[in-house]
Amino acid sequence: MDKIYAKIAGVGKYLPDKILDNAYFESIVDTSDEWITKRVGVKERRMADEDVFTSDLAALAAENALRDAGMSAGEIDLIIVASVSPEMYTPSCACMVQKKLGAEKAAAFDINAACSGFIFAAATGAQFIQTGMYKNVLVIGADTLTKVTEYKDRATCVLFGDGAGAVVLSAAGEKTGILGTVLGADGNSGDMLTICGIKVSELDRERRPYGNYRTIWMDGQGVFKFAVKTMESATREVAQKADCSLDDIALVIPHQANKRIIDGARKRLKIDESRVFSNVEKYGNMSAACVPIALCEAVEQGRAKPGDKIIIVGFGGGLTWGSALIRLGD
Repeated sequence: MDKIYAKIAGVGKYLPDKILDNAYFESIVDTSDEWITKRVGVKERRMADEDVFTSDLAALAAENALRDAGMSAGEIDLIIVASVSPEMYTPSCACMVQKKLGAEKAAAFDINAACSGFIFAAATGAQFIQTGMYKNVLVIGADTLTKVTEYKDRATCVLFGDGAGAVVLSAAGEKTGILGTVLGADGNSGDMLTICGIKVSELDRERRPYGNYRTIWMDGQGVFKFAVKTMESATREVAQKADCSLDDIALVIPHQANKRIIDGARKRLKIDESRVFSNVEKYGNMSAACVPIALCEAVEQGRAKPGDKIIIVGFGGGLTWGSALIRLGD
C-alpha cells in the first residue's frame, strides 16, 4: 500500500475587530507602553465582544480555511479544536463548530494542550489521515483568553488576546504536508501555569487575590526558562526526526507568547531573524490560536511558499510542548 501524507490544503484565520493597545493598559494598571514593549514585545491584542465566544471565532476561521482549500463543510470527516477557553464543558467546542459549519458527517472533539494545542491537534489529525481512516480533517486552534484574564493583575493582563486559526488537512500521495512531529509533557511542572475549573484549591485562591478564581495564573520566570529551552530542543528534534538539517528549514513559526522567548530560542538555534516569523506585536498571546494564525499570515505574506519546509513549535500549560515539520504543497 502506498504511503499516505497529510497535506495542508487550506489555511484560515479570524481575529475580532476590537483592539486593546498599550495605552489602554496604562489607564487601568501601573504599567507603561515602554515596559510592555521591552519586556513582552506586544503593542496590541484583540478582544472578542462579551457575547462572542471561542466557538464563534473557531467557526469563522474554519470557514476561511475551507474557502482557501476550495472545499465545502460537507467534505470534512473530522473536526479537532484545540482550546483552553471553550464556553462549555460539554458540548465540546468542536461539536459547536460542526453545527455552525453544517459539517454533518464529521466526527468532532477537543484537545487541551494549552498553547501547544494546535500542534497536538495537527499531529492527531495527520494520524487519522495517514492510517487511511479519514481523508479530510479540519484542525482549529482558538481561544478567548480575555475572558479568563484578571485585568487587575498587571503581570498577566498585558499578555493575552483572542483569535482563531485553522488548517484543512487532506490525504495526498506525494511527500508533502506534515512530515514529522514531536509532542511532550511535564505534568510535574503543571502548576506553573493554571486556569481553575471545578476545583479551586487554597493555593489557587492565594495566587488570585482579586477574587476571580477562574483566571490565568502564571509563574512568569519559570515558564520563560522552560519555554526558551524547550522551543530550541523541540525544533532540533523534529528536524532530526524528519531527516532534515536546520539549514533546510525556510521558516520557523513559534508560539507567540513573548518576543524575548522567541529571540532567546532563535539565538540558541543560531538562525537568522529573517527565518523566524513573529506577529506577537499585533496580537499578543492567543494560546492555541497563535501558531495557526502565524502560519496563515506567513502564507499570505509570501514568507512561507510552496515547496518550503517549515517548523511550527510551541509550549504551553500542562506543561506541554510540541513541534511539527511541514512541507507546503506546490
